[in-house]
Amino acid sequence: MKKFTKILAILLALVFVFSFAACGNKTDNDGEKTTAPASDAGSEVKADYSNIKFGLICLHDENSTYDNNFISALKEVQKELGLSDDQILIKTNIPETDACLSAAEELIDEGCNIIFADSFGHETYILQAAQENPDVQFCHATGTHAHDAGVPNFHNAFASIYEGRYLAGVAAGLKIQEMIDAGTITADQAKIGYVGAFPYAEVKSGYTSFFLGVRSIVATATMEVVYTNSWFDIALEREAALKLINDGCVLISQHADSEGAPKACEEKNVPNVAYNINTASVAPNTALVSSRINWAPYYKLAINAVANGESFANDWTGTIATGSVELLELNDAVAAEGTQAKLDEVKAQFEAGTLHVFATDTFTVGGKTLDTYLADVNDDGTFTGETEAVSDGYFHESEYRSAPYFDILIDGITEV
Repeated sequence: MKKFTKILAILLALVFVFSFAACGNKTDNDGEKTTAPASDAGSEVKADYSNIKFGLICLHDENSTYDNNFISALKEVQKELGLSDDQILIKTNIPETDACLSAAEELIDEGCNIIFADSFGHETYILQAAQENPDVQFCHATGTHAHDAGVPNFHNAFASIYEGRYLAGVAAGLKIQEMIDAGTITADQAKIGYVGAFPYAEVKSGYTSFFLGVRSIVATATMEVVYTNSWFDIALEREAALKLINDGCVLISQHADSEGAPKACEEKNVPNVAYNINTASVAPNTALVSSRINWAPYYKLAINAVANGESFANDWTGTIATGSVELLELNDAVAAEGTQAKLDEVKAQFEAGTLHVFATDTFTVGGKTLDTYLADVNDDGTFTGETEAVSDGYFHESEYRSAPYFDILIDGITEV
């Protein structure tokens, strides 16, 4: 009898352990928006990866800081999980046309069971591929349809990069304040320049959060934005940066994918905040800091889910807590004294949930506080807002859909 009781106790303990493990991996089977907790990063799950074949479709190649960020993260995960070279297939310079669908079909033919595309315009083709190939998981960055498409094997992913850009803005604000204190500029000359790719919500959300980070330090700061209408164009990005500098901007940031702007800043000795890459090697005297999305946690989440035969969120937002939002190394040779300590302080506020980037008491629109705004979350092509995004004193960016939808021009920012 004692032996039977002991065996029963062991069996019950095993049931508890396996039940607890299953509960620890949060999934979303209904296509609803998921903001991932730290445990969703997928890095702690042990799995057999022998059946994994991961295909990555990139708009450009390693010369684009944006695409290289995806490529580098995948190679990092490959090394960490011990995946062989034939388990990772990367297709570069795939335009936002039916060439993307062809690339996806080629990856399927080569045995890929996870396919990830990195550019907004790839989404239509990735969604079609998902509908036609239900046994393959398709993931897409910056997309807007997975949360309501009703296609179980189609996923969108992004991160709360607006928090990273705000942090970078804090570093920029401290640098500008240092310039004011030194008498290099006056407070009313605190004008920032921003090189933007397109006038999309993703870019507007990014430059607004960066500006609000600067404004948290320098209340008199203003910002001028120039669009290149290209994600990657070295010459246009350099030209835009030079225009902004000639217009009196004392610091330049960007949402564009080359080193054109940072190199122009180095030539003109103007501080620069980049995106996705540490530019200290090409701009040692002016590169301040960079923010980026770290895609490794999401790659691991998807890979572990497929390896274990589990579902995962159709729409996923990584955070600072998941390791998905990062600041790259601060350039102490350029940064103002005390910058790292201030960044640590602000980052802790984000992690504690006590700081909201788009708090409505920190900006105005047309001279008025923003107390309501219907955001275009369910992207049906009509550009009509249907989701109330303002409540509890702030705009809820990337909470109702992973891809940014803050598209408001706030006071203090001018688009040229």
